[in-house]
Amino acid sequence: MSAPFNAAAHLVDRQVTRGLGDRPALIGPRATLTYDTLATRVARAGAGWRALGVRPEERVLIHAADTPETVVALLSLLRIGAVPVPVSTMSPPRELAVLVADSRCRYALVDAEFARHAQGALEDSSYVPDLLGVVVLDDAPVRPPSPVIRIRWEHLMAVGDSCGDGDRAPDRTTEDSPALWLYTSGTTGTPKAAMHRHGSIRVVADRYGRQILGLRPGDRCYSVARLFFAYGIGNSCFLPLAAGAAAILDPAPPTPASIARRLSEDEPTVFFGVPTSYAALLRAPDLPDDAFHGVRLAVSAGEPLPPELQHRFRARFGTDLVNGMGSTEALHIFLTNRPGDTRPGTLGTPVPGYELRIVTVDDTAEAPPGTPGVLKVRAPSAATGYWCRSDATHTVFHGVWLNTGDLFTRDADGQYVCLGRANDMIKSGGIWVAPTEVENRLLEHPSVAAVCVVAAPDTDGLDRPVACVVPAAPGDSLDIDELTAFCRETLAAYECPRHVLPFTVLPTTATGKVNRRLVQREAAIRLGAPTPDLRVPPQAPPPPHETEPTATATPVPEPAPGGD
Repeated sequence: MSAPFNAAAHLVDRQVTRGLGDRPALIGPRATLTYDTLATRVARAGAGWRALGVRPEERVLIHAADTPETVVALLSLLRIGAVPVPVSTMSPPRELAVLVADSRCRYALVDAEFARHAQGALEDSSYVPDLLGVVVLDDAPVRPPSPVIRIRWEHLMAVGDSCGDGDRAPDRTTEDSPALWLYTSGTTGTPKAAMHRHGSIRVVADRYGRQILGLRPGDRCYSVARLFFAYGIGNSCFLPLAAGAAAILDPAPPTPASIARRLSEDEPTVFFGVPTSYAALLRAPDLPDDAFHGVRLAVSAGEPLPPELQHRFRARFGTDLVNGMGSTEALHIFLTNRPGDTRPGTLGTPVPGYELRIVTVDDTAEAPPGTPGVLKVRAPSAATGYWCRSDATHTVFHGVWLNTGDLFTRDADGQYVCLGRANDMIKSGGIWVAPTEVENRLLEHPSVAAVCVVAAPDTDGLDRPVACVVPAAPGDSLDIDELTAFCRETLAAYECPRHVLPFTVLPTTATGKVNRRLVQREAAIRLGAPTPDLRVPPQAPPPPHETEPTATATPVPEPAPGGD
């Protein structure tokens, strides 16, 4: 039996006991909640959920924007031992219906902003066999089908207010009790729910938030990634609250304009972004160069951070980006550069308490320094598996090790370098090409704002690298010959793109990452090549012994579903 532990009590009640009750905990556009107020509301909401009949380990789906009320709901469910399931607010109705059915949630929480999506998801009663009720924030106009009931958030809170102290007490959860589910992006099929424990929340807050970032009372944390991301829920809930700091919550989409408002009005001291958002801020002409003057730490994760982007950001805003990597399966960041010691192009070293291995293709030994292999992580915050996905669980969870499915090398100093997803690799001229290496080179050119390198067949049916480029200035034309020559200065011939295609914008997944498969399909259409079937997951590259013998061939391991 694991030790008694309740994550909500750890994040909220503990700060009141420490004497931080009057400090800000959640900063929203309409109100700021202190730790005292947050503790009271979380206890009331928890009692309200109990009065509705929500029991420990039952799921409650959350489809709502980042607001203090959403965080109160999430924490209140943790408090009573139930399992919150935050899902993407970008999910279309049909996908949302699939998540409702897959999670077998008993209740759903919906706000007015996303009421239309929720209504569309609930109209097909075959997708909601286990749903008992929908709790609505801001009187969201959702009308669930009978016999599913509709409950206003204010009513739930009023019911909780009338309950006794016993109904408001935390559930007797342990470190190993189910805490929350987080769905992966599902780029190769139906999204999978990674199941996390209460104890893992304390682990990520302590190992990364305290030991790496040094979060403390007085910090104000803002996250571009939203609460339904593993990265986002850590940034806007677990890490700041565990430190007695404040989380800045904004229900508006994270555009350069809305981010600029948060920087100027709320003055965050810790900023969590993704490379796409940092690139967008660099392109924002109205953002002053001192916009980050009050930010002591700017973190980047969620997708690879090109070195050139890191250099440009520091040159303009005077702020280093602390590059890290995590995954939905590991709950948060497990590999990172250190504040004050950032090395562009690398991901640094493991977070304390995490162990990494780069293994050979056959998984019989660790790869020597400088040799590519698949990254595995031994994570004290690892999920217990995927809900009802035994095959996927066996592919990713190897005993105590998580198979990330990412290609890495490790240099002589112990620094880790990501080469991208194994199934993103391109075989050109019999040699494996890492798209990220080509992308990083193109991003060094001043005319390039964003780029995605994919494979497309040439006239002989052989795959060749194709660069899909967004110009730095909207409407500008690209000098194809110049970009090709620029690549040839540092890249091998087989790495250089055979075609450079202009894009206005690169399509993204529901989690905000570049959707390489859609880019690849568009590139194939433009080139008159066969288009990939988006219903079929990309095939894994073969092991290296099937590659023509060459000193520069890159061994490629079997890929596995990766993190967000």
